[in-house]
Amino acid sequence: MRLLIFGGTVFLSRAVAAEAARRGHEVLCAARGESGSVPDGTRLVRIDRDDPSTLDQLVGERFDAVVDTSLLSYTWTADALRVLAGTTGHWLFVSSVNVYADHRKRGQRPGAPLLPPRREHATLADREADPQLYGGIKVASENAVLDAFPDAFIVRPGLISGPGDHTDRFGYWPMRFARGGQVLVPDVPDQPAQYVDVRDLAAWMVDAAEQRLGGVFDAITPAVPLPSLLAEIADAVGFAGELVPAAPEKLRAAEVRPWSGPRSLPVWAPDEVYGMLDHDAEPATEAGLRHRPVADAARAALDHERALGVDRDRKAGLTPVEEAELISIVGN
Repeated sequence: MRLLIFGGTVFLSRAVAAEAARRGHEVLCAARGESGSVPDGTRLVRIDRDDPSTLDQLVGERFDAVVDTSLLSYTWTADALRVLAGTTGHWLFVSSVNVYADHRKRGQRPGAPLLPPRREHATLADREADPQLYGGIKVASENAVLDAFPDAFIVRPGLISGPGDHTDRFGYWPMRFARGGQVLVPDVPDQPAQYVDVRDLAAWMVDAAEQRLGGVFDAITPAVPLPSLLAEIADAVGFAGELVPAAPEKLRAAEVRPWSGPRSLPVWAPDEVYGMLDHDAEPATEAGLRHRPVADAARAALDHERALGVDRDRKAGLTPVEEAELISIVGN
């Protein structure tokens, strides 16, 4: 199989490229080549998606499948389809559960109402200013892909974890439990939690390319209560300390952020978005997505944390000083 992957230098796109190369496929990675190296056994084609003219070098190239991981740009996807749709056998697009219009309703699956499509190119700053922008761009991009490839494979992940994760969210917890001592946790027994390990998602995407699997799927594990997930992570890394639960209202009053960012408790979420963390995982499971045990995902995330340096400045989580101060203020 001849496979073109947009990206291939970081996280999910790199994991897909590495898995495809491991299986013996010919893999071209279309990227600027500035974020990192491509995996062994693959080849870099220097493409700058902000400059559509750089796609011209791909005109006439034939691929069995294309993997598109466009993040915040409808135009990136539209440009790629314009150049490659006529010479590509199958298209795989990485979308997001952010496409859904209702983030309160639990148990949704593809077919539920989506946000209005937005044919825009945006920046991370734009996304911060407009919470619906990311999802709307993904909806527009999905539509463009399905117009060109009615049997395309579209995955809508939630939280992606595992080696290469640059968000510092899931990895905060195995790192924190491994350090031991008193650990501040959100007291949210009713909050659901879902994620997908990047290695499992990458393997499934290569399966889909090989099998020309089509359809739209929410790529996530079955939902579990967040406290249960945290307990499994703690067990996996040998935690022997003490949990200090804190009520959400106390955390908010102490200016602790949910989900991500500085001074946050990652993966804790406001109840108005519980639906985003409780999608129906059965369609993806029936279509072949397999999930490794939580313990495996947790230990791999911890290895990645240690490789990056556990004392680094983080994009998400609490510093030891912040956590100690908060425990004295908000701990139950």
